Formats: sequence, C-alpha cells, structure tokens
Amino acid sequence: MEARISLVTLGVKDLERSVAFYRDGLGWETAYEVGQGVAFFKTKGTVFALYPIDQLAEEVPDTDFKPTAGPCGITLAHNCRERSEVDVALDLAAKAGAVIKKPGADTFWGGYSGYFSDPDGYLWEVAHGAFPLDKDGHLVLP
Repeated sequence: MEARISLVTLGVKDLERSVAFYRDGLGWETAYEVGQGVAFFKTKGTVFALYPIDQLAEEVPDTDFKPTAGPCGITLAHNCRERSEVDVALDLAAKAGAVIKKPGADTFWGGYSGYFSDPDGYLWEVAHGAFPLDKDGHLVLP
C-alpha cells in the first residue's frame, strides 16, 4: 500500500456551522456545495472534508461515533512559512469562533506553535519550525 493520506474527514454536529467556520472564518475555499450533505475544501496536499457525524456513523456499522467535546486522541496541523504567521493564524481562528487552547510559544523541538479547537472540539496545531515548506506548501522531511 502506498503511504498516502488522500482525505481527512471530520464528523461534525452542524455542517453549516462548521463550513462557515472554515470557509468564512478561516478563508478556506470549498470545492463542493454544502447542499450535497458534505463539504470538501481545497487544501494543499490532503483533501479536507466535513460530514455530519450521524451520517458518518451510518456508513460504518457497529462504530461508536460520538460528537467530540474535546481532544479525541488526534490533532490536525497547519504549518506556517514564517514564525509570525502562527500568531496571525491563531488570531484569525479566534475571530472565527475557535477557542485558543494554547497561545503561540516556543517549543521543545525548536519551533513555535499554538493550538485552537474548532466548533466541534477538534484540536488544530498552528506551527512553524522543524521542517520547511516547499513552494506548494508541503512539509519537506529529511
């Protein structure tokens, strides 16, 4: 199996609210209409999607999908080209309705990062540091 993550889908309680957060609040461009029952966002690399959590539960029988009210064992990340972009992105997220869980700060790994949670409690790290981004916005690993 080729090592590739093609799509990350978040199960959300209120699709329209979540789309508004990412589209209107963070400025991400949608690639598919909400009226279709799912939203896809044009991101660099992996496709990002939002899908009603109750419908996601119907797709995978015998799986206990619960709307998250906090950390669920994963974090998502948005890496910035410049250190100063971290605080700008965290401010933008806060204005869009995110809860800042950790303001931007120096990290043990030599970078700079902070965390916010989206309307469904999914944690996002906004970071600059360890690995540079190429011209297309992908992390360049050694």
